[in-house]
Amino acid sequence: MIQYQEFTLANGLRCLVHEDFTTPLAVLNVLYDVGSRDENPSRTGFAHLFEHLMFSGSVNVPSYDEPLQKVGGENNAFTSQDITNYYLSLPAANIETGFWLESDRMLDLAFSQNGLDVQRKVVVEEFKQSYLNQPYGDVWLKLKPLAYSTHPYQWNTIGKEISHIEEAEMADVRAFFRKHYAPQNAVLVVAGAVAFDEVKQLAEKWFGPIEGGPRYERQLPQEPTQTEARHAETTAAVPLSALYKAYHMPARLDSRYHAVDLLSDLLGRGKSSRLHQKLVKEQALFNNISASLTGALDPGLLVISGKLNAGVALEDADRAVEAVVAELLQADVPATELDKVKNQAETGLVFGEIELLNRALSLAIGKLLGNANLVNEEPALLQAVTPTDIRQAAELVLRPENCSTLYYRAAVTESVEVEEDVEVAF
Repeated sequence: MIQYQEFTLANGLRCLVHEDFTTPLAVLNVLYDVGSRDENPSRTGFAHLFEHLMFSGSVNVPSYDEPLQKVGGENNAFTSQDITNYYLSLPAANIETGFWLESDRMLDLAFSQNGLDVQRKVVVEEFKQSYLNQPYGDVWLKLKPLAYSTHPYQWNTIGKEISHIEEAEMADVRAFFRKHYAPQNAVLVVAGAVAFDEVKQLAEKWFGPIEGGPRYERQLPQEPTQTEARHAETTAAVPLSALYKAYHMPARLDSRYHAVDLLSDLLGRGKSSRLHQKLVKEQALFNNISASLTGALDPGLLVISGKLNAGVALEDADRAVEAVVAELLQADVPATELDKVKNQAETGLVFGEIELLNRALSLAIGKLLGNANLVNEEPALLQAVTPTDIRQAAELVLRPENCSTLYYRAAVTESVEVEEDVEVAF
């Protein structure tokens, strides 16, 4: 059980405090309610670009890292389709340094042309290295627009294309900051060896003077129900062909979410899962295969992905996956099998709470969703799922017409053929 207290500043900043005096450290986590889903379709990648820009100097602090490192701290950040999250950890005695740094860049950024130019180049290089020049790196660039026709989940966090970042102008950057990076659009969590009263005083001191405003209310286009199976193919110089199947599923706060979560675990979590046992171990069609959720706040995807063994046809592998999926549509899952994945999921939650940073992030996401206590309620919600719930979740999600399938074919070249001969020798 994660204990916490909360308060809200006059400017709209939602604050939570988790006291834990078993550690000498403290964590300060600032979650902004903005992700790639909030971007203009012609200006994608901005949320991720801003993750970088937030480290390029604020109005009163030209270098973010230097003062934090001097007091023994470290920091990082990440951007997703739903949120942008900044976090730092440092000795609890130096927690005010964290308040100073985070509040200053919420107050205003330096917005130098040089800083924008530098970070644009960094993000463009990341786009090339991680998505265009990496084996299978462009999978999500192809799978998301196949699965989504309307909702902004159709583009990846890095953006649709490099040009959107290359052409970003200072006016665009300033407008994005003013719209999203404000106290009323953020959640602050402080965790560790810090007292509630101290945190409240520091929050009022450093964040209280920042002007708030109306909270951003998103009105995103909703994805229509998929009524026909979709299929796409691509070919690249990769070691093995790969199969990706994406099924639309309910949003994070939907009452059926946890049943779908466990359904994905039954299909493809670990070596005891159905897909691994039948298609890797028994039939030797796949080198590896798994199933997972995108974890989206809006309706997301359950994705089955796997790399085939050499010589296996994608069409045969696809039919084999669909046969395993069909079994969940035809009969209730045995209670013992369901209990196993429930316990695995709950164990994952418990072990995740060991890390102070994870506790802070879980509280922040829960608060963003309207219920900070969700982190404590999660195990009971998982344990309450029944075999009937799993069957209904399968009928809802695993329908053939609800699936978008991507065949990622390995290019056939002379070098690949030589490598296959070597593999046979081994």
